[in-house]
Amino acid sequence: MKLALWQTHPRSSIASALTALREAATSAAAQGADVLITPEMFVGGYNIGPERIATHADHAAQVLDSLKSIATTQNIALVVGLTLPAHPLPHNACVVIDNTGTEVARYHKTHLFGDVDRAQFSVGAALSEVFDLAGWKVALAICYDVEFPELIRSLALRGAEVILTPTANMEPFDTINTRLVPARAEENGVYVAYCNYIGAEAQFTYNGLSCLSGPDGQDHVRAEKTEAMLFATLDRADLTRARQSQTHLQDRRPDLYGDIT
Repeated sequence: MKLALWQTHPRSSIASALTALREAATSAAAQGADVLITPEMFVGGYNIGPERIATHADHAAQVLDSLKSIATTQNIALVVGLTLPAHPLPHNACVVIDNTGTEVARYHKTHLFGDVDRAQFSVGAALSEVFDLAGWKVALAICYDVEFPELIRSLALRGAEVILTPTANMEPFDTINTRLVPARAEENGVYVAYCNYIGAEAQFTYNGLSCLSGPDGQDHVRAEKTEAMLFATLDRADLTRARQSQTHLQDRRPDLYGDIT
């Protein structure tokens, strides 16, 4: 599976986001990508206030139709951050649309970050499903989620081989991108794709540094703090080798951990 991680700046409207996404999908597909990943809350922006988030959630059905059209037309799967309706506030979500235009997964962010998330979103009630995409066992996380080792460990124990993570990480938290994301990959023997924004939105300055970290903890690709389209191919032989030498999942002692999974 060849991934395209689109490190780009926020768009402040649904229309501009979808136009840019169609262009990015066209470019990524032309370079052989099977899956294009966007940052967190890409369709219309992230740090835009609860009123605009609620308005965007009202258009979720039309947005999903547009995503399915883009995926089908460009013959590429999409992993897209957007808001979805919920009560009392919408969800910070991502959806996976395969290259036939079929929605194969959706996930609501389960770990809300700070006042911005809590003012705009309802918390998700369940971790991602583990689902099939392009021949791999895939699961989802969103931004702050990946900073909780229990979440990634749970997904790995349920069979995930790849964790796709739209994010909107900002200054000064560079070590999340450069240290914690590779650690989550290595300690669980999984690939972690971490696709971030660049640029500014309200008080946030996004720090880029998107990456695909391999199951050995090494970066397969890493962006700087500029706009970029990154490409990386998952290798099942690399996954097998890593899991033969890194046996953390098999060597766990859950009998000692109490309520910690």
